[in-house]
Amino acid sequence: MPPETNDRAAQLPEGSAAYYSGLPAVNPYAHSRVSGPFTVVVVRGEIDMAAVDALTEHLDAATSRPVPQVLVDLRSVDFLDCSGLRVLCRAERRAKERGGSLRLVSDQPRIHRLLRVSGLIGRFPPLAELPPECRPENGSGPCPQE
Repeated sequence: MPPETNDRAAQLPEGSAAYYSGLPAVNPYAHSRVSGPFTVVVVRGEIDMAAVDALTEHLDAATSRPVPQVLVDLRSVDFLDCSGLRVLCRAERRAKERGGSLRLVSDQPRIHRLLRVSGLIGRFPPLAELPPECRPENGSGPCPQE
């Protein structure tokens, strides 16, 4: 089997937005889109040890840009454990190292409680919703179905 068989970039259709944006392909746990100065990473489902690699792929791509401005939308997350928190902390550190920032978007009390209990609420004060310029209905570019 040739090495490119396992190369995710080789699997992207040439006309797709992900092909041109440098963002990873949509997976069951995350998808990303660029919206103005922001990279929005929409996370969904259960984020645990089995899902962190799929999420890490999107966060690494979002934080690899110069001065990354990343919004991580957790509103469709059903469960988040300490492995998911670790990945978010790593991504936030990467963004800061490159002169950028990472913010969480969550309207879920259980996510807020987890951030408080873990002592991360000060590091990640969640936004209740995406800023207007980052919402798909405002023409912020292609957004896969959520």
